[in-house]
Amino acid sequence: MCFSATASFVSGTVLTAIGVATIAKAKRSQMAFAAIPFLFGVQQFSEGVLWLTLSDPSAKQVSHAMTYMFLFFAQVIWPVWVPLSILLMETDSRRKKYLSYVLFIGAFVSVYLAWCILNFNVRAVVNLHHIHYELDYPNSIIPVGTAFYFLATVFPPFISSKKTMSLLGFALLGSFIFSRVFYGGFVISVWCFFAALLSACILLVLAEVNKSVRENAVHPIQK
Repeated sequence: MCFSATASFVSGTVLTAIGVATIAKAKRSQMAFAAIPFLFGVQQFSEGVLWLTLSDPSAKQVSHAMTYMFLFFAQVIWPVWVPLSILLMETDSRRKKYLSYVLFIGAFVSVYLAWCILNFNVRAVVNLHHIHYELDYPNSIIPVGTAFYFLATVFPPFISSKKTMSLLGFALLGSFIFSRVFYGGFVISVWCFFAALLSACILLVLAEVNKSVRENAVHPIQK
């Protein structure tokens, strides 16, 4: 299968390299957005180590730590980081207000999921050649939590005034639907894998944004 320790380590290596490149070229307001590939790379490395340790009883503590590390990225960092990073780049006041609302929702989701991770049983198991994360969260909250999580992580690119940002949004939305339809029991792992690969698009987004800024500086819009 394409989802394995090798896939995780290869994607992690590529993404951390891309992350270093994007951070080096980013302006201050773009730093959080530029760091997304790097953070995804670290997340993929954690799942790579998890692949290697899940079947080794002597490495139980390591696999346990990597499970929490992966879930921390997936459920605590991204609902805040995605809307915050796009908000910091936004220049349109109306869109900034909308992104602030989404960031508030994302922060609420992150705090709640962090509480769940720390207070309920979580476990990673290999099933059908994929890693399945068993989360003993309250069932009554899952539908609402999933909707808010989706809102915080997928919708910010569509709110942004940056034209190429919507392409990233459509890619994230498409990868979520694909993961849900074809890998329903493994959405956390599979969607994060695809989202990690798609984060390489951030190079293109930043290149387009900075190109637009340079063009406006040379040819300012005449009012």
